[in-house]
Amino acid sequence: MPQTAVQTAPVPEAEAPTRAAPVSELRWAHAGALPCKLSVQAPVQGFTLKDLLNLRPQSIIRSQLAASASPALRVNDEVVAWCDFEVLSNRLAVRLTELA
Repeated sequence: MPQTAVQTAPVPEAEAPTRAAPVSELRWAHAGALPCKLSVQAPVQGFTLKDLLNLRPQSIIRSQLAASASPALRVNDEVVAWCDFEVLSNRLAVRLTELA
């Protein structure tokens, strides 16, 4: 049986077929809008109810967290990353440093 050689030419980008989303992405597409709880904890040793009741605007609470520490970033109480605190404009932010 004679064999025929098939030659392919590159398809211009405008004519290239669009990549279909993997099945796993399609399965999770509806979950993108579900709410979740994001938290970063800074331990405060010896904090009492009296301390809580005395909180006022501009109060400063000392944490046991060292300035060089990377606290865990949790989503729904599960560790997903570690981060550093940063100040952006006049807001406190966290920068992800490592994923779990």
